[in-house]
This record gives sequence, structure tokens and C-alpha cells, in this order.
Amino acid sequence: MTSAAKAPTPPPSEGRAAHPDHLGHVIFITASAAMGGFLFGYDSSVINGAVEAIRDRYDIGSGTLAQVIAIALIGCAFGAATAGRIADRIGRIRCMQIAAVLFTVSAVGSALPFALWDLAMWRIIGGFAIGMASVIGPAYIAEVAPAAYRGRLGSFQQAAIVTGIAISQLVNYGILQLADGDQRGEIGGLEAWQWMLGVMVVPAMLYGLLSFAIPESPRFLISVGKIARAKEVLAEVEGHSVDLDHRVAEIELAMRSEHKSTFKDLLVAGSRYRLLPIVWVGIGLSVFQQLVGINVAFYYSATLWQSVGIDPEGSFLYSFTTSIINIIGTVIAMVLVDRVGRRPLALVGSAGMAIALAFEAWAFSADLVDGKLPTTQGVVALVAAHVFVLFFALSWGVVVWVFLGEMFPNRIRAAALGVAASAQWIANWAITASFPSLADWNLSGTYVIYTVFAVLSIPFVLRYVKETKGKALEEMG
Repeated sequence: MTSAAKAPTPPPSEGRAAHPDHLGHVIFITASAAMGGFLFGYDSSVINGAVEAIRDRYDIGSGTLAQVIAIALIGCAFGAATAGRIADRIGRIRCMQIAAVLFTVSAVGSALPFALWDLAMWRIIGGFAIGMASVIGPAYIAEVAPAAYRGRLGSFQQAAIVTGIAISQLVNYGILQLADGDQRGEIGGLEAWQWMLGVMVVPAMLYGLLSFAIPESPRFLISVGKIARAKEVLAEVEGHSVDLDHRVAEIELAMRSEHKSTFKDLLVAGSRYRLLPIVWVGIGLSVFQQLVGINVAFYYSATLWQSVGIDPEGSFLYSFTTSIINIIGTVIAMVLVDRVGRRPLALVGSAGMAIALAFEAWAFSADLVDGKLPTTQGVVALVAAHVFVLFFALSWGVVVWVFLGEMFPNRIRAAALGVAASAQWIANWAITASFPSLADWNLSGTYVIYTVFAVLSIPFVLRYVKETKGKALEEMG
């Protein structure tokens, strides 16, 4: 092990057995922080309802449209990369408030664009906020949650993300109803798609207000010398019966003994460029999670269904139902991941996704009749799309993040997780930016490509991915 192993052994943690005096208050704190995850899911998916309207409003082709949709992911990458440093300098709460402001500004700007270029700019700003929320939410929750409840409270972030996706589709559907099924229909002087993007201002402002009602992380407070306030927060979230001096000493010791991993730690000894095999496995998991095409279901599903003859109202309804399926699958994964293990879930998910994607590819290969898929192929496409989302949600949607949090040795965990997450954003961008052009080329062929990646993920997991269920983080090597 590295020099971090030479630090004195911390005393047994009282925090592990701590139980808050008012669990409801701790749940409120966690749920407030998880609003960032809700906005993460909402902002990522709300664009689904505006794609065709943006194409028509600005008279652009598939390539340009894809860049406007995918450009938010550039902001996501920068937001995720800088959020940790911002949070360490000014605090977790201030970081949340900055993200809330960016979400609000992005919502207003996206709803009132002057031209295509500034719509893209507002999308980048929203993406930056998404990236910040993706980092600060889980970090804050982990730092304030009592250890006895950390796993359950930590799951609030993922639950909030999938709920945000579903609510965005429900709101889009409701706005479309008000506009008589026309994405460019006028409501109160604005087109329907502008309302879809602008409504996010409501949860964004709520997120900002809630950030003023929750305490700063004890870990940050200790890092800046505010020991008395840190003790107050610890008593608030862990209970007044906890030895607060002991908890503060424990946190200080943990902070001193941490090894700040860097990119150099990820390289094979004696090499300048070769990454450790375990890092490649993490990158592989991240990339496969995206290359099966999951974000097509959340960014383009309304456009996809309209392209095969389903009316706008129906396409929006199906986008909402797939989001509900996504929530159900996520709950299943949360229940099973610690019972059956990570690898079995990943393998079942890969097999299920491959079969569903193959059926979608077959259905979309049919010739359109009067602009619609034949009845049989249309039903198969709809069912297969929902089955695909279900198998993704109950496996790779959750399992990959569990793997990435557990599989790396302590000395490289932070840096390796950062590289793997960056690879995920890049793969996400590649799929998001390429889908419109690939669909114009051959929609069935596009789904064949996604099927191939789902199939390839099976031997990848079998050969390279080790089970982490039931192992202490110190055992990872």
C-alpha cells in the first residue's frame, strides 16, 4: 500500500452506530440536496419535447440539430470537473446555490432564445449546472448522512434523477395538450417548446431556496476551522448522544490520512502512457453503459416515434411511460444489487437489452405504410423500447456507478473515478451527437449497432469485471 497506510489507525467510529434524534429532518436535508439530482434528470431529458420544434423553427438539418442537443454535455464535463474544487473552496452549500442560479438562468435563456447560437449557449450553461449537481449532491449526502443510513440516503440521488426525467416528460405532455398537440403551438405569446424548456425555472428556484434551509457539511466546516458549527451539525444529523469531540477528531484524522490521487497514479509503473488494467475496466464499463444507446430514449424518443408515424401527443405519452419504466427498473436494481450481486445484474441486463434492441432493429427495418410502421412492427417497437429501458435501469443504470465507487484501490479511487466518469460523458456525447444523422441513414442499422454493443458487453463483464459485493473497499486491488 501507499504511504497513506502508515497513518495512525483511527479509533472505532461512533458515527457507524449513530442514529439521529429526528430521522425525518435528516431525510429532509438529504431530499433537499437530491433536488440537484432531480434537476440533473429534468434538464437532461426535457429537451426531448423540443427537438422537432427546434428543427422546424430554425430550419436546420440533423447534423446541426444533434450538436445543439449534445452541446450541453460539454458543459456537463466542465461542471463535473470543477465542482469538487469549487466545493472545497467555498463550501458544498454555496456550490449548490451556484448550480441553482445556473439552472435558473439556463431555463429562462433557453425559453427566450434570440437565435440558434444563444440557445446552444444556454444549453452549455445548463450542462455546467448538471455537471456540478452530478458531483456535489452525492458528495454532500455522503458527508452528512449517518453511516447507519448512508446507503439508503445515498440512493436518493439516483431516485431523484429518474424522477426528474419522468416529471420532465409529464410536463412536456401537459404543455403539448394545452397547445392542441402542436409543439410550435402558441400559449401566452410563447411557443409550446419554449414553455417546456422554461418551466424548469420552478424546480431550479426551489433548489436554491432549499439550499438556504440545510446545513453546511461537517467535513467542510472542519476543513475551514469552524469546529463549533461542525459539532452542531453533527449533533443535528447523528444525534446528541454521540461524542462530538471524538467525531471531530475522527474526521480530522481521516482528512489528514487521505491520499490525493493524481493521473500519474493511474499509470503502470515505469510507464508514461499505459493505464493500469483496472482503470481500463472502469472506462469500459462507462463506455458500454452509453454505447447501448440509452440516452436516445431520453433525448430523442418523441422524435423517434414521430418519425415512424406516431402523432406528437402519442409520442410524448410514450416518452413519459418509458420514464416510469425507468423508475421501476431503478427501484428493482436498488433492491437487488446487494442481494444478487453486481455482475449477475449486469449480465442479465446486457442479455435483456440485446434482445430488446434486436427486436427494435427488426421492427424499424419494415417499410412505412402511409408514413407509419405496419401494426405488428409498431407494437413490437413500442414494447421492445420499454423492455430495453427496463433492463438498462435494473442493471447498468445503477450497477455501473456501484462498480465505479467500489472497484478501484483506495490510493487511486478518486482519480480513476474521474477518468471513468469523463469517458462516460464523452461516450454520451458521441451517441447523442450521432443519432439524428445515423437515423437519417438507416434507423434499423442504428439499432443493430446498439445491439452489437449490448452483446459485446457480456464477454467484457465475464472476462474483466470482478464481483465487488460483500468486499471491503480496502480489499480492492
